[in-house]
Amino acid sequence: MRIRIDHSTRYTYARAARFIVQTLRLTPRSCEGQQVRDWRIETDVDARLRRSEDAFGNIVHSLYTERPTDALTIRVTGEVSTIDTGGVVRGLSERLSPLVFLRETPLTRADAAIVNFARTVPDGATLARLHALMGALHQDVAFEVGATSATHTAAEAFGQKRGVCQDHAQIFIAAARVLGVPARYVSGHLSRQDGQHDQDAAHAWAEAWVQDLGWVGFDPANGVCPTEHYVRVAVGLDALGATPIRGTSYGGGQERLTVALHVRPVQQNQQQLQSGGWPR
Repeated sequence: MRIRIDHSTRYTYARAARFIVQTLRLTPRSCEGQQVRDWRIETDVDARLRRSEDAFGNIVHSLYTERPTDALTIRVTGEVSTIDTGGVVRGLSERLSPLVFLRETPLTRADAAIVNFARTVPDGATLARLHALMGALHQDVAFEVGATSATHTAAEAFGQKRGVCQDHAQIFIAAARVLGVPARYVSGHLSRQDGQHDQDAAHAWAEAWVQDLGWVGFDPANGVCPTEHYVRVAVGLDALGATPIRGTSYGGGQERLTVALHVRPVQQNQQQLQSGGWPR
C-alpha cells in the first residue's frame, strides 16, 4: 500500500530565540518492507539543514537557525510504499552487532517486577517466546494517553500498568533483554485502519533479534507484528535515541510545542503498478 504522511511540529517562544539547534530523525530508509517514494523536510525560517547518519544508521538532519526567531515550524511530507513482511526487517545494512542492543539504559532498565514478568514467559523457541511476551504485555498494560510522560521509564510505566506506545515498547525491550534477546526501540508511523487519519503523535514499537530471521518487529501496544500499515523511521537503544526531534534553543524564554500529524493511505494508480513490484 501507499501511505502519505504530513507531520508538522511548531515551536513558539515568549521572546525571540537567538539560536536554535535541532537534531531531526524524521526521514525513513527504504528496505524490503518499504520504499520511500518522496520525502521532504521544510522550515518556515532561515535555517541550515545538514544531512548525516548516526551510529545506528538512522538518517539525521541537523538544523541550525540563521537569525533570531520567535517561532519555528518543521514540516515533513512524503509518501512511502509498503508491503507486509510479517514483521521481519530485511534489506538494511546493519552497522552494529545485535549484541549492542543487550545494553540497558536508564529508560529501559528492568526492575524486579519486569524481571519477574519476563521470567513468566514459557520456555521454547525465541520467536515463540517473543510473541508470548508481546501478548502478555498487551494484556497486562493498558493503553492510556496522559498516564505517562516522555521521561517515564519502563519500570515506572510497568509499575502503574498504564502507558502509551513508547511505554509498551520500552517495557518489551527491557523484558526481552532479561531473556537474553537483543531488542531496540523503533519510531515511525502507523496508518490506522479505523479511518482516523489525524493523530496526536508518531507511533513506536520494538524490534528483537531472532537467530536465522534477523530483526523482527513487535508492537505490544496493539498486540501485533508490524504490517504494511507501518512506516519505520528510526531505531535506538530506547526512545531517547530514536526521538523524532531533539534539541535546544538559546534565549527565547518559555517554549510552547504543538504537533499536527496526518497519516493516510493513498489510492494507487493501477497504470503505474508493475506486476509483483513497486510502483514506479
